[in-house]
Amino acid sequence: MTLHIGGHVDGSDPVTAARERGATLSQFFLGNPQSYKGPVIEYAAGAAALRAAAEAEGVDLYVHAPYPINVASTNNRIRIPGRKLLQQHLTAAAEIGARGVIVHGGHLGTDEDAAKGFDNWRKCVDGLEMPVPLLIENTAGGDNAMARRLEAIDRLWESIGAASGGDTVGFCLDTCHAWAGGADLTDVVEQVLAITGRIDLVHANDSRDAFDSGADRHTNFGSGTIDGDALAAVVRAAGAPVVVETPGGVEGQSADIAWLRERV
Repeated sequence: MTLHIGGHVDGSDPVTAARERGATLSQFFLGNPQSYKGPVIEYAAGAAALRAAAEAEGVDLYVHAPYPINVASTNNRIRIPGRKLLQQHLTAAAEIGARGVIVHGGHLGTDEDAAKGFDNWRKCVDGLEMPVPLLIENTAGGDNAMARRLEAIDRLWESIGAASGGDTVGFCLDTCHAWAGGADLTDVVEQVLAITGRIDLVHANDSRDAFDSGADRHTNFGSGTIDGDALAAVVRAAGAPVVVETPGGVEGQSADIAWLRERV
């Protein structure tokens, strides 16, 4: 298979960043990933120019939504600004011609009813305008997370399926999160496809921490706790575009991209 692959890069020039890595796609944040402030197009020439440059170079763009977004939350002061911010990112992503917006599944407090979180996801999707696909990513930690365990992803997908626009929601499978979240990598693709019917993007990352540790710590391929063959097998089975979110900048990610290409 031809691997459609790239890295998580700085948002100032994702097209050049892809070229530097010998890649065909780039994922990046639109502004500060820890902030509730709206999206910022950091590309100096603006949104339309970034879209044109990416098209001319054959680079697909993916936007990662900010980390504070938790649309499952029962707290209005978290959930409502999160929904608004997610909508702003979907709109901005469409302006730059992005292929999708990736957002974490979110979580509730350990003593809260998970059913409320899944229903909040349904309400969120119901109210979103999605000019580009929204890709929900599985997460590594949290005992009451909406997308850590496979059974939670199953309940999440059932809720989203009941929403208007649920068919515009896709899935992003992160190998580090799956491993640290306690999912068996030997059949995780098969299990996820049985639930969602789709894997739209893979975040290919090694994990610094042990299986089912709940720790979200990415590391370069071969330096973590995930077996290299198992990691490559996930990418092969998913058959989706791949983002490496590993450290080391151009050098580290280029090495990881080459490592994966060799094995897949």
